Amino acid sequence: MPEQQNIEYKSSWRDEYIKWICAFANAQGGRLFIGVNDQGDVIGLSDYKKLMDDIPNKVISLLGILVDVNLHHKNKKKYLEINVQPSSVPISYLGVYHYRSGSTKQELKGNALQHFLLKKQGRSWDELLVENASLKDIDGQTLKYFVSKAIISNRLSADAKLDSIKSMFDKLNLIAANGQLTNAALLMFGKNPQRFFREAYFKIGRFGKDDADLLFQDIIDGNILQMADKVLLVLRSKYLKSFIRYEGLIRVEDLEYPEEALREAILNAIVHKDYTGTSIQLSIYDDKLILWNEGKLPEDLNVKQLKGKHPSKPRNKNIAGIFFKAGFIEIWGRGIAKINTALTNARLPKMEIDELAGGLQLTFFNKRTNEPKNEPKNEPKNEPKNGQENRFELIVESIKSNYQVSISDLALQANVSKITVRRDIQKLKELNVIRRVGPLKGGHWEIVQDLR
Repeated sequence: MPEQQNIEYKSSWRDEYIKWICAFANAQGGRLFIGVNDQGDVIGLSDYKKLMDDIPNKVISLLGILVDVNLHHKNKKKYLEINVQPSSVPISYLGVYHYRSGSTKQELKGNALQHFLLKKQGRSWDELLVENASLKDIDGQTLKYFVSKAIISNRLSADAKLDSIKSMFDKLNLIAANGQLTNAALLMFGKNPQRFFREAYFKIGRFGKDDADLLFQDIIDGNILQMADKVLLVLRSKYLKSFIRYEGLIRVEDLEYPEEALREAILNAIVHKDYTGTSIQLSIYDDKLILWNEGKLPEDLNVKQLKGKHPSKPRNKNIAGIFFKAGFIEIWGRGIAKINTALTNARLPKMEIDELAGGLQLTFFNKRTNEPKNEPKNEPKNEPKNGQENRFELIVESIKSNYQVSISDLALQANVSKITVRRDIQKLKELNVIRRVGPLKGGHWEIVQDLR
């Protein structure tokens, strides 16, 4: 039998093999055979009696765990089996943590070690407390936005809107008794989450003939609770085609990829991202789009299982819980199925799923099995939709998703100057479409009436 996840062969004993025992204990357990070569052939031991006493004593002395050492024989040759049970607590060997992954032993360091220790403690990264952060770093309007969504979703009671920020954070497990905030609190409700988490943003790029041909790009930052809406707004206005069709006399515009599939994929990337790594990346091409976020799958879940029915195992438990309360996601492990159903209904191929560079990559293809006869409304360009009318639409949609959106954000999304945005806003005010409540700093926008 070849070496595998839970089996390791050694021709003879050396004390450094206690590292392998440490690695098995930190993973799913395993068996270490002494007196067996790499091919699985028994070559025998002459000092097996001494080793049967020495190994258990050295293991308990250096690792603090008990192992079973069993004597076996084959063709009159003696060999030992060291049976290691998985440990519920982290085990180190001389201050170093080892871990069994596949058929290799790994020394855990940095982020990998942090995630391992948190997992053994039954905690997730988003529960960790942040130094030098306070309620002053929280955007109260974003919290109100969440509460309103959660009430509509029937996942918070109507009186939740009366709670103070601290009271609500207590209920959501986002604040410690000493007032320290969690990573989740700042990521979802922070005024400037990127001050604390530099890579907590969404990067979108439009490519031409190959990956070296980057035509234009956008960075979507701010709190992650409203990030999906911002990403979709930019995709609709700047990156994706829309197809026009009619249901009776009603004009309907469909994106080249179904919006419900895009939203689910974007939300999954935001919720399951490893926020100690790099940014989420969305690459747009003529025939496909590729979405990648850092964060490996759980060890007991692979890509094949991900495509079928599987339990939900969120990396960031608090973040997932709050997105659930807001009604943005369902915690049933149905995300992939929902995406593929939406793609099939739109006559598009199912997406491809790959593990790549320590993360998960989703690839969507836009070649329909039966292309609609109507011509696309707009092609991706190196600038947003032309015309003041289309900028009006973008501004109104931006305000709907974030009523505290800034002039700078609107200019960035529309790819125009702040002067142009101010001129458009003044016109929208004159048309009684929007109005400003309160000062420029500290106030917010309101939609008076829809453009249509």
